[in-house]
Amino acid sequence: MKRINIFLTSAIIVLFVLVSCSTRPSLQKYYVDNQNNDNFISLDLPASMVSLGDNVSDETKETMQTIKKLNVLAFKLNDENKDAYLTELNKVKSILKNDSYSELIRVKHEKANIIVKFLGKEDAVKEFILFASDKNKGFALARVLGNQMDPEKIMKMTKDLKNFDADGKALSQFKGLLGEFGEK
Repeated sequence: MKRINIFLTSAIIVLFVLVSCSTRPSLQKYYVDNQNNDNFISLDLPASMVSLGDNVSDETKETMQTIKKLNVLAFKLNDENKDAYLTELNKVKSILKNDSYSELIRVKHEKANIIVKFLGKEDAVKEFILFASDKNKGFALARVLGNQMDPEKIMKMTKDLKNFDADGKALSQFKGLLGEFGEK
């Protein structure tokens, strides 16, 4: 009887380990795998590097404290990497189909398709994912990592962005990345 209990316990543990080890690719692994790829532009920005201006509301300051960091990975499309672009685009779309990600919004802006998804509960988001793709320029994937972020407060904060210190090192680095991505 003791052997049967040990066998059953062992079998349950093995099944639990096999089920919990997902073979599904993650965004984090995708970032790590591609951050040194020449087709990609990569930026990791801790929230502590973002300077807030004096005119920022207390609510924005409080919301900003829920953000830990921002990761951006952008694929800049050119004539030589069109096949790689399609492959990578399909990989990202496949990862974003994961049921763990809840869709917040989907919009088309000019020629770009933009999708915003999140991980966590609606009132306690762990991660926002912004995916923008343009068949002529490439795509950008941004992860906003934080702790109990509130989507409504984040949206309000984005309206207050004009009050951020635009001369801060982090934002100028981010602007440089976006400028390089937008060039043709």
